[in-house]
Amino acid sequence: MRRRTTRRRSAFTLLLALFLVTIRATGQETGAPPGRPIEERLSALEEKVRRLEKQLKESRVEVTPDETVEARLERLETRVAELLSRIESQRPVPAQPATEPQAVQASLTTPSSAPSPPPPPVGETMGTMPYAGYMELHLNQARGQASQLDFHRFILLFGHTFSPRIKFWSEVEIEHAFIEPGEEGGEIAVEQAYLDFFMRPELNFRAGILLAPVGIINERHEPPAFHGVERPFVDTVIIPTTWFDAGFGIHGDLGRGFSYKLYGMAPPDASGFSAEEGIRGGRQSGFLSVVNDLGVTGRVEYRGVRRLTLGSSLFAANTGFRFQNPNPRLGLKLNPRLSLFEFDGRYRWRRFELRGEFAQLWISQTKELNLALEQQLGFNPNIARSQLGYYGEAAYHVLPFHKTLDIVPFFRFERFNTQHRMAEGFLPLPQFDRTAYTLGFSVRPNPDVALKLDYQFMRNRSDVIPIPNRFNVGIGWWF
Repeated sequence: MRRRTTRRRSAFTLLLALFLVTIRATGQETGAPPGRPIEERLSALEEKVRRLEKQLKESRVEVTPDETVEARLERLETRVAELLSRIESQRPVPAQPATEPQAVQASLTTPSSAPSPPPPPVGETMGTMPYAGYMELHLNQARGQASQLDFHRFILLFGHTFSPRIKFWSEVEIEHAFIEPGEEGGEIAVEQAYLDFFMRPELNFRAGILLAPVGIINERHEPPAFHGVERPFVDTVIIPTTWFDAGFGIHGDLGRGFSYKLYGMAPPDASGFSAEEGIRGGRQSGFLSVVNDLGVTGRVEYRGVRRLTLGSSLFAANTGFRFQNPNPRLGLKLNPRLSLFEFDGRYRWRRFELRGEFAQLWISQTKELNLALEQQLGFNPNIARSQLGYYGEAAYHVLPFHKTLDIVPFFRFERFNTQHRMAEGFLPLPQFDRTAYTLGFSVRPNPDVALKLDYQFMRNRSDVIPIPNRFNVGIGWWF
């Protein structure tokens, strides 16, 4: 008799939990009326729980020949787990760090990875002001050159909740610690400042200063989120991290592990492209950005397999708004088309962690663009019509994951070539066809603090202009 009473209590507990989970799921899907007082909503919920408790106490938990109490409990546990999983997958989370807040639940797939700056909770009180930040201090020494100690980045992130469905997030960055007008030195930039309008898990709206959703690092560039003192070359040269501009768009969770972002953004400026840094100098960065032709960018990610994240990004835009009038020498209107494709993957197996990325971009009318810029600048910028980069990275977590201390040696191979394919009549500059072998390790005394050291073996295809090896030490943290 006592055993049956215990079983009934367990069944009642599970049914009560199932009811509460269902109420929570329904509330997150439909959204509670914003004007209804919290005390009134709590009282109504408590009354429903009391009625359900009374009905369950009056009922009998019978053991039928077809289903034992244990089987029923197992079925209810499974149902509760499914509903909890559904709630988490449908929870509208502001997207990031870089840093967007969603950041970085997926930046690294290991338990010891640093989390993203905390997003505003969905049900938080209106008007709350969440904040976060991250910083980096670097010591860099290129072979044959003087060492440099640089407080590279100081970033603060602030948010605000206007209502459960309207939220704000921002990121302000100071680079190199000191800013002096008119002198080469640091800079201050607003890398993110956007409003999110949450409608449904699969469709939400966003507008403001946005990070382009291209590649792994551009949206997830906090120092504990990647290995190595400096960001990968592919993610700074081919994909010009940090890449942000004014724009608007939609994002959401499609279920079954798929999520997406689709934005219209201000395009890069072709007059800033170069042979060495590709399209990096063309970023408008929200400073009186010209949008005669709106750029389109998007990303799809898949996390349907445990410990695996796959992503693919696109960017397309016309970039010749500085060349509005037909060039008398060329006899045509110059408006180069930029198209970029990227694919990446991250996977963790036990203590091993793997990461890889491939990116390629194409620029049309590069022959005409080079000739036009030569007239303006007095030299030929030798911009390529195709640029590409890729890397593979392997890391190993030496200590078990239950330890607070984390020691992670890693190795990364990179190839990045901003002179991959040239227009007819132009020759590639071999010093910009580069390879990097990075060997180092990270020590994390805390998941949010990373001490880093690495050595980079640098190579290029030039026999005349060598590229020096580099030694780097750094510390990065976020909160």
